[in-house]
Amino acid sequence: MILFEEERQQKIADYVQERERASVQELAQHYQVSESTVRRDLKILEEEGKLRRTHGGAVAFVSDNSEPTFVEKEDRYRLQKELIAKEAATMVREGDSILLDSGTTTYYLAKELKTFKNLTVVTNSVAVAQELSANTGIDLILTGGTLRHETLAMVGPLAEKALETVHVDKAFVAINGLDPVIGLTTPNMLEASTKRAFFRSTKQVILLMDHSKYGRVSFAKVAALTEIDQLLTDDGISDNALKELDTAGVTVTIVQTGGRKS
Repeated sequence: MILFEEERQQKIADYVQERERASVQELAQHYQVSESTVRRDLKILEEEGKLRRTHGGAVAFVSDNSEPTFVEKEDRYRLQKELIAKEAATMVREGDSILLDSGTTTYYLAKELKTFKNLTVVTNSVAVAQELSANTGIDLILTGGTLRHETLAMVGPLAEKALETVHVDKAFVAINGLDPVIGLTTPNMLEASTKRAFFRSTKQVILLMDHSKYGRVSFAKVAALTEIDQLLTDDGISDNALKELDTAGVTVTIVQTGGRKS
């Protein structure tokens, strides 16, 4: 069946949305048109905000402004988060000063740090603070601020003012969404602003993110990809995503969980 141009483009947009991603070759075969026609269609659809082109195809443009609670997020991709946290812990040395952002993966990292004898930890996370509070070898500094009950994060002007007074070796940051074009985003503007303060208070920014966050976009922008020094993620991340991150110049460390997919 021959489709009119607009009809074909809408079907392509629906196809990509349903499957989350598709290659040019796959779309050309499915709709019985040339690959050059598909590339032209994808360019138009990207301009209309219906998808995002990638090397060799397209991915769905996923908007996610929902805000699950800390407890709800804790069980999502728990194995991946725990393994990312273990890898992150190998980057910490005795005597370091570090920032720990609020998030479930950074919470698991805090658990890994409990054996340290000489560490300074600055955090805006109530959960992280509770986890490390009994360790006398850790000099624990809480930012203060306004508590966000959903994420157990201290945010706002007081938190940001506290972060302005410190400069640490490494900041371990969590995020709701990473898009190679838009960058790092989170649903709440206050939390985004506090996260940005983390970037200004450290020599090195290390992003901890399970693969499900890739390609997602939330309401408030935190930073561009160029502001990340390193990304730690799991082997569920796609080959396409890795190519996009490499093109953006992001250094990626992948932890192995047995979930590798293309």
